[in-house]
Amino acid sequence: MKKILILNGPNLNLLGQRQPDIYGSQTLNDILSPLIDNCLKHDIEATTVQSNHEGVLIDTLHQWGTDPDCVGIIFNAGAYTHTSLAMADAIRSIKTPVIEVHLSNTAAREEIRHCSMIAPVCRGTIAGFGAMSYKLALMAIIDTLGH
Repeated sequence: MKKILILNGPNLNLLGQRQPDIYGSQTLNDILSPLIDNCLKHDIEATTVQSNHEGVLIDTLHQWGTDPDCVGIIFNAGAYTHTSLAMADAIRSIKTPVIEVHLSNTAAREEIRHCSMIAPVCRGTIAGFGAMSYKLALMAIIDTLGH
């Protein structure tokens, strides 16, 4: 069975309570549950991981990025997007395509959030559509599989 990883970085475990004016009122589980169900409809197993620790995120990318059954990784790196060369190197080092996602439009926020360290090594970036950003990333992966 084909697999997809949905990987979430720091502070995303606080969705629904953290800055709802920016990130909305849905919890991370509220966002991810429909994606998991959608994957099953396409005979794809979805696994979700959230960590506030950079090393855990990098180890997870290494593990899933070398799994021949993993057809894509949807990755919201949170603030590491803008600061982590190590995260970019991890993505560059794997073969599995990674799609960068963000709930908010990072280009419309503070200047520090305008630059993504990981965008140049990702298949693409989807930002600013709230929970729909994840759904659009999943649709892109499924489309490449011909489903």
